[in-house]
Amino acid sequence: MKKILYFAATALLFTSCESYLDTESYTKKNTGNYPNTEADAIQMVTGVYATLNKPVANVANTYFYAAELASDDRFGGGGENDKDMQVLDHLLYTNMDRFKTFWSDRYAGISRANMAVANLDKVANEELRGQLKGETLFLRSYFYNELAELFGNIPLITKVPGTVAEAQEYPAQATPEQVYGFIAAGLKEAISIMPDKKWNETVSGTGHVTKWAAQALLARVYLFYTGFYNKEALPLMDADGNISGSVTKAEVIAGLEDCIANSGNDLVTDFRSLWPYTNTLSKKDYPYAKDAPAWVKDGNNPEQVFSIKFSHLASWGTTIGYSNQYMLHFGIRSHGGADQFKNMFPFGQGWGAGPVSPKLWNEWKAAEPNDPRREASILDGTQTADYVYGADKLMEESGFYQKKIIATTGVKSYKADGSMDALFNSFTSSTEYYGDGEADDFQLSHEVDLNIIRFADVLLMHSELKGTAESMNKVRARAGLAEVGYSVNALRNERRWELAFEGTRWSDIRRWNIAKEALSNQVGSDIWNRGVATTMKNQGAGYAARYDATKGFMPIPQSEIDLSNGVLKQNPGWDASAVFVSWNE
Repeated sequence: MKKILYFAATALLFTSCESYLDTESYTKKNTGNYPNTEADAIQMVTGVYATLNKPVANVANTYFYAAELASDDRFGGGGENDKDMQVLDHLLYTNMDRFKTFWSDRYAGISRANMAVANLDKVANEELRGQLKGETLFLRSYFYNELAELFGNIPLITKVPGTVAEAQEYPAQATPEQVYGFIAAGLKEAISIMPDKKWNETVSGTGHVTKWAAQALLARVYLFYTGFYNKEALPLMDADGNISGSVTKAEVIAGLEDCIANSGNDLVTDFRSLWPYTNTLSKKDYPYAKDAPAWVKDGNNPEQVFSIKFSHLASWGTTIGYSNQYMLHFGIRSHGGADQFKNMFPFGQGWGAGPVSPKLWNEWKAAEPNDPRREASILDGTQTADYVYGADKLMEESGFYQKKIIATTGVKSYKADGSMDALFNSFTSSTEYYGDGEADDFQLSHEVDLNIIRFADVLLMHSELKGTAESMNKVRARAGLAEVGYSVNALRNERRWELAFEGTRWSDIRRWNIAKEALSNQVGSDIWNRGVATTMKNQGAGYAARYDATKGFMPIPQSEIDLSNGVLKQNPGWDASAVFVSWNE
């Protein structure tokens, strides 16, 4: 029996095809009367944005989370029962349906985007029409890019189903050429129709996607597709669904140069001020950050090219998806002691996912001993007071935590002697930021953007594509480092150092075809399991064998395969031999 697709059927709620709806509704919105005004159009596109951070309600099952824990620079971590963290590091599984919510949420966003693309031509204001349609095309391409990197061969839905019968047909998995051709076509159109406004002057509202973000994402997509699939160019799909052209390296470089010259985006002066630990509430009591400029608040940061926004209402309830749950999951689970988080100040409570590999710390120090970004990015557990390994039966604990995307506390009150009395679980709960100074939920009070593309990344992609050091050296200059000549190794190191823990490393090692070796390098790292010193070991068939088997793609949700009645085929490497039962000591 054919079953209606969740992600396709939702789009039919608005369709007005005569074969499906043969009456006109005068009281409900449909494509005959909506969008009718500019406010309607903005509302329609806002509906697409609303799906952008929705997967974070199930944060451990998202692309960004998987990319961080699967990379060579982080372990799985968590407690002894948090096997869903540890399996990502080892490319194993406990549940073949773990990515079900991410799959559904991303296809729901694609359905909304398809509906918006089909109807935004009704907007009379040409500039606003181009901006809104460009934003929608960007978001749809972004959704597909995450799905393609996570799962490989995926269904491609390019338009709103015209009939119920069409919605009931489960679409076949498209080839990578088709999926990336569609992604590229959407980004190219977005670039061509969006206004040349500065990053903070968008006509649709503050924080919306820009033409410059589309140029940056096109470069990211180009680099992954051509590197991972060993191709000369990025395919381009035409309006009829055929691959009839390509996006060349020269075209991608030209787009990045346009972004660099005209977007208004720029590097902030001090690398430390990109990260929440330099917020005004925390930095005065954190010796490392006292002399740093204050955190450049989200929305005011010229280095933010594209970020996922989170509501400033999370502390008051609503839903978990409104809080940046990455900060919670990557927070410090426990280190023991009554004043544990005062001793760890300003890094706060979380679930202990993604301990940093000590090999990253050591290799970075050996390659670039004077690079201030190392200490700006990584907290060395030996620098903290009263640290207790295995205090909460932690696994794969390294003593190193990343400092970029992590629960960040702030002083709520002081004792008479000037010492810390009480802490906010998140500095954002203070009246200096987004809170009322009282409500402060350690799980929900993390209203900080998740940066997906920074301007530093734009510069590094430009250097990589051109094979020259000029843009790379701008990034190094901000860190106070001497210029270097261009080499593949220098570029790869620069991306590893500058963009550590920002979701790019997994994609980078896969597209550079060094993933197997990089992952295997984790073996032998010093770790603690339940407080017992040991070393990282291969789990299951081992890092190299698991990467050979999967090529880094995760399992397609089994429930979707079942729903498709055999149309979807599971990715290689995800049979019963990949089940994770317990840690191999």
